[in-house]
Amino acid sequence: MNRPEGRSERKRRSILEAAEEVFLDGGYLGTNMDEIAARSQVSKQTIYKHFGSKERLFVEIVTHMTDSAGDLVHTHPAPTPDEDPADHLTDYALRQLTVVLTPRLMRVRRLVIGEVPRFPELAEALYHHGPGRAIDDLTRVLETLADFGHLSLADPRAAAARFNWLVMSEPVNRVMLLGDDAIPGPEELRAHAAESVRVFLAAHT
Repeated sequence: MNRPEGRSERKRRSILEAAEEVFLDGGYLGTNMDEIAARSQVSKQTIYKHFGSKERLFVEIVTHMTDSAGDLVHTHPAPTPDEDPADHLTDYALRQLTVVLTPRLMRVRRLVIGEVPRFPELAEALYHHGPGRAIDDLTRVLETLADFGHLSLADPRAAAARFNWLVMSEPVNRVMLLGDDAIPGPEELRAHAAESVRVFLAAHT
């Protein structure tokens, strides 16, 4: 049974939700803390009490959004001995593509890239909670598949990184540069996921 959310937690969640909208709409420089306070219906002093500064709030927003997306990708059953590894990896790849390739997350990525010279910790937050977490999760999945005898891996983590970028690099780069209209449809995503898995398994089985 989940415990009830306390008043302080509600305020913090309200601030995060309001700040996410304001930062995405205006970027870092265009964001006004007074607007966040008004939207979240708290005082500006309360925002600083919870987050300390505009910079720390910005990093928290990036971390929160990336973690929330990651939870949708990585909370899944582990492979089983009788499961087809191609099916498991294709489901994973399609889930990852579907979660990441949304206008909201692409806006966050563009925003982070634009602010990296000013706040290098933003890039660290995005990487560690996004691709870094994906590679950690994939490493465990691939090690399990190798233990079942489905894969041959000299370096599971290197293979996980290779698989992650094989799946993500082309569609993510396309959308980052060409905009939301370049987000592939469901059938294209499924075909890309299946082909990425085929290429990966050809190298590791």
